[in-house]
Amino acid sequence: MSEELKVGMTHEIERETTEEMSAQKVYPHVPNVYATRAMVGHIEEVCADMVLAHLAEGQQTVGTGMKFKHMAATPLGMKVRFSAKLTAVDGPKLAFEVEGFDDVDKIGEATHHRFIIDAEKFNSRLAKKAGR
Repeated sequence: MSEELKVGMTHEIERETTEEMSAQKVYPHVPNVYATRAMVGHIEEVCADMVLAHLAEGQQTVGTGMKFKHMAATPLGMKVRFSAKLTAVDGPKLAFEVEGFDDVDKIGEATHHRFIIDAEKFNSRLAKKAGR
């Protein structure tokens, strides 16, 4: 892990919501709006993207937990923006606070945890598990 990874770092992403992000892709009998599953993915994305440039060769991160609220509906086609702040670094354990907004409202917030892994070791263990 790079020494450059420091508490207080921030990062932001913005995405336009699409039909592929609809809640109806999961279950057809819900509103056709930006889905909770898409928001969770964007929360993971903003955090993983923040640390990517600070990882050593062969390292990646995996999500290990999230406490999350989806606070307002977003119509498809509207942009969403996620802002993350790195709040803790404990060796390979990372913690983030994330807020999400659409063009009108705050739509979500989360505490997200990620873990830095050695990709080769991780994939080797995963292959063994898949072979069982």
